[in-house]
Amino acid sequence: MILLRSVLFNLLFYLTTFVLMIAFMPIFLLPWRWGFWILPIWCNVNLFLLRWVGGVKSDIRGLENLPEEGCIIASKHQSAWETFALLAHLKAPSFILKRELRAIPIFGWYIWKLRQIPVDRGKRSAALASMARSAEEAINLQRHIIIFPEGTRRPAGAEPKYKYGIAHLYSSLSCKVVPVAVNSGVYWPRRRFFRFPGTISAQILPPIEPGLDQKAFLARLEHDIETASNALFEEAAAATPDNIIVKEARERQAQTTQAVAQASS
Repeated sequence: MILLRSVLFNLLFYLTTFVLMIAFMPIFLLPWRWGFWILPIWCNVNLFLLRWVGGVKSDIRGLENLPEEGCIIASKHQSAWETFALLAHLKAPSFILKRELRAIPIFGWYIWKLRQIPVDRGKRSAALASMARSAEEAINLQRHIIIFPEGTRRPAGAEPKYKYGIAHLYSSLSCKVVPVAVNSGVYWPRRRFFRFPGTISAQILPPIEPGLDQKAFLARLEHDIETASNALFEEAAAATPDNIIVKEARERQAQTTQAVAQASS
């Protein structure tokens, strides 16, 4: 059953995304600010397919912590789920994403039209400066900027690896940063074909106010996201103890604990 549902969901996920991109192409004739109404539609279609075809529910908590003004949304990144699940709740969202995505036919056109923020990860200093300029423009327009502080998807239960870019943005923009914790990797694991039944949960945490130094901010951000993500993982583990991803995460955590113990001995 999981195999069949996963096959159908994956087919419909990519097919409906393609169909919607074609159907929404008239927005290219409109001013860019008039195009964001399509994102909640794409979001809700995906959540519907995930629930009723893939057998995976979605639970988003803490929406009251989203500021009305422009801010940075810093989310844990474990799957494709967090690239669309929050879109219906954000203001003119702008993702910070790798530059290569702009080269994807049609999809890349939408990245350009909706003024997302591409980053050339091969040019660190120039990329940080360009990212900060584009992000400042977005904040001034009261947009919500979405960034994945670890830069890429990480497996559920893996050791965190936060990068400097989010701290640079925080100090450059002097705006609120909203941490978001997830457990999506338990049910939509990276580089896996299967979608495992259960409930993906996201916790939108209270914003971190501007004013901290970069080191203190990064420590606070990692603590808040990882603490909440670990709690969500434990919820998922209790609800679906036979999930293979939970078992793999437990093994990974045990190996990490053993390695730390050996290093300190």
